[in-house]
Amino acid sequence: MKIERLKSPSDATLDELLSVWEKSVRSSHHFLKEEDIEYFRPLVRNQYFHAVRLFVTRNAQRRIAAFMGLSDNMLEMLFVLPDEQGKGHGKALVEYAIEKCGIRKVDVNEGNDQAYRFYLHMGYRVIARDDLDATGKPFPILHMELH
Repeated sequence: MKIERLKSPSDATLDELLSVWEKSVRSSHHFLKEEDIEYFRPLVRNQYFHAVRLFVTRNAQRRIAAFMGLSDNMLEMLFVLPDEQGKGHGKALVEYAIEKCGIRKVDVNEGNDQAYRFYLHMGYRVIARDDLDATGKPFPILHMELH
């Protein structure tokens, strides 16, 4: 599966990434309320995307199927369109992050059991837990590291 780095994404590409983010969040982050998604949407679009190195995979129609955002040593975000889950996009991105970028750490919402199980399967283990997320909201975070 081809991994593409987005060096200077256009507004249209950022909007497509945001759409992938929202669809993925709605299918996996059942602990979030509508007002939480509304709160995070502009942060993701206008701040978080600009704070990471973005990588994508595409589907047969050349649309973004999945993306990840990396910081220095962290996998900061990984989102896969619900219809594209189970097709290897997430695995390909995480393997790329580990093998090509030396990424060994990831944080996952404790309430996102699907992501938690995925990262366990990829070789990560929980090393710490916080009761609040980075914005101070009561969404516990599991800090995981590659075993």
